[in-house]
Amino acid sequence: QVQLVESGGGLVQAGGSLRLSCAASGRTFGNYDMGWFRQAPGKEREFVASVSWSNIWTKYADSVKGRFTISRDDAKNTVSLQMNSLKPEDTAVYYCAKRRKPWGRPNDSSDYNDFDSWGQGTLVTVAS
Repeated sequence: QVQLVESGGGLVQAGGSLRLSCAASGRTFGNYDMGWFRQAPGKEREFVASVSWSNIWTKYADSVKGRFTISRDDAKNTVSLQMNSLKPEDTAVYYCAKRRKPWGRPNDSSDYNDFDSWGQGTLVTVAS
């Protein structure tokens, strides 16, 4: 079983950068696609980015393309999200999660219901 712990959130001015990290426990970490999701107050949890178990492909929500970069380091069991050019609308609690099923494929859904092992989240606040 994989357990996830996020870190790196904080308060930043618009246009600034933050790097989120997700530390995973469990020997099977490398078998799963990993994703970042976020949830703003009063809104549903939404997909932000994902990286395949093979570290070959990545996906991004249109709202973050060109600004955010997801990466993984299987040797360290970590997944990171580099966030640049932050906007006030990026303010949310950010969660790390793994795909429910191992060996994901490029056309697999990015719906949050297809992911599990959610961490506790880390708050990102972008001031205008």
